[in-house]
Amino acid sequence: MLFEVWAPEAGQVVLCADGLTRAMERDPGRAGWWRCEAPAAEGTRYGFALDGGPVLPDPRSRRQPDGPDGLSAVVGLSVPPGRQEWPGVPLPGAVLYELHIGTFTREGTFDAAVERLPHLVDLGVTHVELMPVCPFPGTHGWGYEGVSPWAVHEPYGGPAGLRRFVAAAHGLGLGVVLDVVHNHLGPSGNHLPAFGPYFTDTHHTPWGAAVNLDAPGSDEVRAYLTGSALAWLRDHGLDGLRLDAVHALADTRTPHFLAELSAAVDGLGARLGRPLFLIAESDRNDPATVTPRQAGGLGLHAQWNDDFHHALHTVLTDESQGYYADFAADPAAALAKTLRGGFFHDGTYSSFRGRHHGRPLDAGAVPAYRLLGYAQNHDQIGNRALGDRLSARLSPGLLACAAALVLCGPFTPMLFMGEEWGARTPWQFFTDHTDPQLAEAVRTGRRREFAAHGWTAEEIPDPQDPATRARSCLDWTEPGREPHAALLAWHRRLIALRRGERDLARAPLAATDVTVAGDLTTVLRRGPLCVAVNPTGAPAAIPLGTAARPTEVLAAWHPVDLPGADGVLTLPAESAAVLRCAG
Repeated sequence: MLFEVWAPEAGQVVLCADGLTRAMERDPGRAGWWRCEAPAAEGTRYGFALDGGPVLPDPRSRRQPDGPDGLSAVVGLSVPPGRQEWPGVPLPGAVLYELHIGTFTREGTFDAAVERLPHLVDLGVTHVELMPVCPFPGTHGWGYEGVSPWAVHEPYGGPAGLRRFVAAAHGLGLGVVLDVVHNHLGPSGNHLPAFGPYFTDTHHTPWGAAVNLDAPGSDEVRAYLTGSALAWLRDHGLDGLRLDAVHALADTRTPHFLAELSAAVDGLGARLGRPLFLIAESDRNDPATVTPRQAGGLGLHAQWNDDFHHALHTVLTDESQGYYADFAADPAAALAKTLRGGFFHDGTYSSFRGRHHGRPLDAGAVPAYRLLGYAQNHDQIGNRALGDRLSARLSPGLLACAAALVLCGPFTPMLFMGEEWGARTPWQFFTDHTDPQLAEAVRTGRRREFAAHGWTAEEIPDPQDPATRARSCLDWTEPGREPHAALLAWHRRLIALRRGERDLARAPLAATDVTVAGDLTTVLRRGPLCVAVNPTGAPAAIPLGTAARPTEVLAAWHPVDLPGADGVLTLPAESAAVLRCAG
């Protein structure tokens, strides 16, 4: 077997495989690369020693059976039976479901998650979006402090477990998207700096030195990250990637790393003959993120839309702290603006940033599916002091209002696991750091963060306490009880309606019409669908007009009648309805 490693600054590299050592030779055709042939089989443990130092895991390791600090293991990644027949599921028309393998089930494994996939099929979603699965210290964590960007967390089931999960999902018609973190690696178990200039002090991020995308040596670092992304899609059969915090990818080169990555993914999709896509998390509100490369953009296929989340959140909760302040000044107007044009901050002043922010999208040209819309996600729940979901403080009726705007709105909808039944379990921040000093630093840092907002240390869940993770696991007995069962049925109905209107999938943002009737009551029209939402505590008389007369009530949280000759819809308090309109 051929072993290779990039170590441009090393004077000597030794391969250590199954207890035997073998000196590696410089590759004459690739500067900085070392190589050698050695006997190996599935499961062979190996690592590299640089200049007489300790044996370190392979930067391109596909498996870390003993965790980030252990030896790597050889993994065979042949194409499993049936992979060639999988046609893929495109992003236009999709409904995504974000889940965390470690808390989706109490067992916290890929195989246990497979047992719950029929629930997602019945719900009607099209794609499962997995939170990061790269190795990290300990057993339980969010995954955003992962290392070994080519490997799979062993406690979840390792690479074999991921491949079983993907095969099972595909067998049920579900696509699989993976959240990947290119902007930083975890502070523990990160051995890349020993091998080469994977990071640079030229730029800084909230996590320290930036990933080296534009300093000397960045050609290989960019290839390393691109190769990792393509490996997830090619070797594990994934259908898309969610790119964490792309605004933290500092890159002054041309083309930008993200443009190179999107071109590589598009090329792989063409070779495989199935749709592949990239979804960015970005707070820049920059249309270039989702603008095609041919038009001068980065060519990513979609991005999360936090502005829609923030506007909807303020309508539902009246919260106005932090980044909600700008949206809370006039919540209904903020919600209407994001539904019409995608971004709220499109060059406007952002009070929590202390400056103007963003640029407008071209609503007549940008397909609405390129923005993801959601009422909740892992960040917006888990980064709260207590990890409380909307269901902890909102009535079922208000949760139904949120679902109507997310699932029948213009954007590609995304749900967070358990949202479909109004799960009462929190989703809290938890870690399992094996380094006592790092564990205490994380614990202290989180308490200090929320102390500034009036929380006492005792009120903040200890990230290292196993009970914090246990509280965050879904309770799968809830969907069979009220009010959870009614909410689940509501989500199923709305998803079925959305998927039945396939012509809307590629319509531009400009195809959305939004009116605000009263303080918070909102009416959204898109194609033949009219969505009326009343989040107030009193019944509302909503003028829908007579030009495009509603002909059928497709879904209603509380029973409603079609409008009379005056075109007025009477909608009960804290409820929503979806109607089909003529014309």
